[in-house]
Amino acid sequence: MSKNLFGKTRQLENPYAIYSSLTLPDWEWRVLRTYQTPDKEKDNHYARWFCAVKSNFTYGDFEYGDVYCRDILIDGGASLKSACDEWKAIYPH
Repeated sequence: MSKNLFGKTRQLENPYAIYSSLTLPDWEWRVLRTYQTPDKEKDNHYARWFCAVKSNFTYGDFEYGDVYCRDILIDGGASLKSACDEWKAIYPH
């Protein structure tokens, strides 16, 4: 059993990763925590991350909550803006 390297919640200013949408203007996801290891996320259609999200609907502020990781990586068409080295080594950019 591998350890979840991203299981401890981080602060808004120090996220594990920051993604921005290629198709939705002004959308940004800051990944503050994951609940599963990346290998288990691949088999779980409902795998989620705890994120701070900013969009044109949040009036420039961040809203916190769980987001399906597929909504960021696949459905959201997001690109990786920045991340810690461990994140870059595991997740595709």
